[in-house]
Amino acid sequence: MRVLVVNAGSSSLKLSLLDEHDHLLLSSNLASPRGQLDEQALRAELERAGQVDAVGHRIVHGGSEFVEPILIDDQVLRRLYALVDLAPLHQPKSLRALELVSRILPGVPTIGCFDTAFHARIPPAASTYALPPEWRKRWDLRRFGFHGLSHAYASRRVAELMDGRLEELRTVTCHLGAGASLAAVERGTSVDTTMGFTPLEGLAMATRSGSVDPGLILWLEEHVGMPPSELAATLEYRSGLLGLTGSDDMQAILAAEQAGSPDATLGIGVYLHRLRAGIAAMAAAMDGLDALVFTGGVGENAPAIRARAAAGLGFLGVALDPDRNGDTGGPDAEIGAPPAAVRTFVVQAREDLQIAHEVRELIATTSHVR
Repeated sequence: MRVLVVNAGSSSLKLSLLDEHDHLLLSSNLASPRGQLDEQALRAELERAGQVDAVGHRIVHGGSEFVEPILIDDQVLRRLYALVDLAPLHQPKSLRALELVSRILPGVPTIGCFDTAFHARIPPAASTYALPPEWRKRWDLRRFGFHGLSHAYASRRVAELMDGRLEELRTVTCHLGAGASLAAVERGTSVDTTMGFTPLEGLAMATRSGSVDPGLILWLEEHVGMPPSELAATLEYRSGLLGLTGSDDMQAILAAEQAGSPDATLGIGVYLHRLRAGIAAMAAAMDGLDALVFTGGVGENAPAIRARAAAGLGFLGVALDPDRNGDTGGPDAEIGAPPAAVRTFVVQAREDLQIAHEVRELIATTSHVR
């Protein structure tokens, strides 16, 4: 089965075609500024792909309704559009790409795979905000979590690297990219995560603030008169590492820190403080830790961040081998020191493999999909 994976980002559309052995037959990025796709360019790329047996789309938000991959039809599409308000920056781009690809490939089964689905069954104690029940029920206010496709793949891949069963492991997965989040994966199931109702909660990120005292936001609105639109834009696009250091590039910030920049020193300090605290909290949610996994652009390419995060986690049993951490020798590798109680890995982010996996599972178990 040849599965086409469609991943709509903020400024590009990534296409990956995988065969039945997960060999990558096609990989391309199409520009989509402000989510606007060139349909002719997309059509040409899909013609180049040749045979496509199924299409899997990454969709950021499934709300409380979509907690498993689902075959897309007109009714499902209407329900997905109703969720746009929960992810106004991401959802419209995914759905626009879904409609265009479906128009070009009519009759090919189209499956939606959701970033929120992996976290859909975290326990109520972890998913519930301490808010009045009438609020929570009326507006479905809860912690959804995101990056679920990446967390699911990383936890599944590390079980393979450990020659163990996913159902026997307690793993903290660290997806560190422009967006960043952690997940506590116990026996293959997410039991806690750092992002919440929106992708703003949790760790400090490239341009997003991460968790901020809501009282501070209310104070800015009430006493400074800052409009909600300005607050939202600042928290989303002008905060995080960019707000602290003037840059959202981790390598540039690390270089500036080495050169003695106090802003870079503070920015890295804040980033690591939140990261170490989050990892410890995820481990506490599982009463312990067997494996720690770094993935995403920063997680894969910033050994200094991995080393400094691990240096504060010795009490959990984490210790890195400096040589292995400095040169992983490949996209997926173990970087922990052999005597350490917790095994530590770097895993390449492969949401495309997770989506293809979910597409094949759905088709195999759903008789009416052809």
